[in-house]
Amino acid sequence: MRKERVDVAIVGGGPVGLLLACELAIAGVTVSVFERRTERVAQSRALSLHPRSLEVLALRGLTDRFLARGQPLPTGHYAALETRLDFSVLDTAFPFSLFIPQAVTERLLEERALELGVALHRGHPVTGLQQLPDEVRLEGTGGGGTFHTAARYVVGADGARSAVRTLAGIGFPGTEATMSIMLGDFVLTEPLPRPALTVSNPRGLLMVAPLGDGLHHRLVVMDADRRQVPLSEPVTVEELERSARRIAGTAFGLKSPLWLSRFGNETRQAVAYRKGRVFLAGDAAHVHLPAGGQGLNVGLQDAMNLGWKLVGVLRGLAPEPLLDTYQHERHPVGADLLQNTLSQTALLDAAHPEGQALRAAMSRLLRLPAANRLLAEQISAFDVAYPDPVLPAPPGMEAPAGWVGTRLPDVPLRCEDGVTRPLYSLMHEGKWLLLRRPASPSPEVPWAGWISTVTAEPEGGPEGLRQGASVLLRPDGRVGYVARA
Repeated sequence: MRKERVDVAIVGGGPVGLLLACELAIAGVTVSVFERRTERVAQSRALSLHPRSLEVLALRGLTDRFLARGQPLPTGHYAALETRLDFSVLDTAFPFSLFIPQAVTERLLEERALELGVALHRGHPVTGLQQLPDEVRLEGTGGGGTFHTAARYVVGADGARSAVRTLAGIGFPGTEATMSIMLGDFVLTEPLPRPALTVSNPRGLLMVAPLGDGLHHRLVVMDADRRQVPLSEPVTVEELERSARRIAGTAFGLKSPLWLSRFGNETRQAVAYRKGRVFLAGDAAHVHLPAGGQGLNVGLQDAMNLGWKLVGVLRGLAPEPLLDTYQHERHPVGADLLQNTLSQTALLDAAHPEGQALRAAMSRLLRLPAANRLLAEQISAFDVAYPDPVLPAPPGMEAPAGWVGTRLPDVPLRCEDGVTRPLYSLMHEGKWLLLRRPASPSPEVPWAGWISTVTAEPEGGPEGLRQGASVLLRPDGRVGYVARA
């Protein structure tokens, strides 16, 4: 029997758990990750990193690793409508969706976690959880025996069937799947008319998109005649090829299948993202139809939000109630996610004439720049803002309504040494950043040991950034407080 004690135990070694582990480890927090699988996921599964997720990675200096392995596409989709969402209009250094297989995303995050000294235990399912006033005790099997771990906090990032959520007694209400959809990853021998293709008609809906490896494509097929096939029934190449031909008139010369699967539109959200010393993130907290490719992205953003707050409390730099703001900020985001995926489900399930008419009307609506931008910001998570300050304002600073909690783009800063640096390059350590204007006084911040300071002039960015004497940014790159000039 193996025993250990850590600051944080993370159950689930997928991208969400690994990013959270990295957030903790860069601050010196001791963290162990327990993953029930013995090997990394080999299938592509989630396929896209959206603009805000790329910004999250850039805040920690990781984006280049992902850009080198993925394929940028300047558009996204809402319910696979003919009119695609234009990410190029977004104010970001990453105005695109990065097509990259989840297996690659997981491998890159695991490499970073190991660089930071994270203890990753594969083949270690958790079977027991006990909450005590000052710690949580986990037990499970692995390494040829059993293990017992005591942690000050535990995070369940262990997916839709989360053992942590179940053991902690956190409710997971919602709806069962009502439709069955096929997917397969293939080599295609017939050229596509455009990089990402959608065909929708009364026979069903078909989407084709590159996997990001330069060789394979994903086919997603919702056949109107096979929408009630049990999710447990294996997909065959012949079934998927037959349905593709029925809907699109061709199967694009598909061959060499990498992965075949069937999924549905089960939709659920945890009633709470925190119960005592236990937290939930990613699919453990919310599941839905993977419409718009948002699930993994929202999970990564959960991890970023929770990570720096755990660091602040564990290092004694912030009061314990800071951890309540994780629920306050992220649970509404999850609820909005379920609403927009339910909306997309209705548009995708359009085998009848009324559904086809609705899809055509929505596609025309998205030709309006304002409507297109609204949904592009929703899918990319640029519409997320947190209007309430998470800590008391430092003396001489305020949390201006309409600006606090909003993300800042990676604006260039002309620093006092004459060098121009990207804003995000100054936030790799996961600390608050005090952006001080030249000749302005430095505010006295109570949590000074958790802050980096730079004296610089912003070259561009929001008007509020250029007007403030000092701006204090949260570790997730969002506006915390402002001292007026």
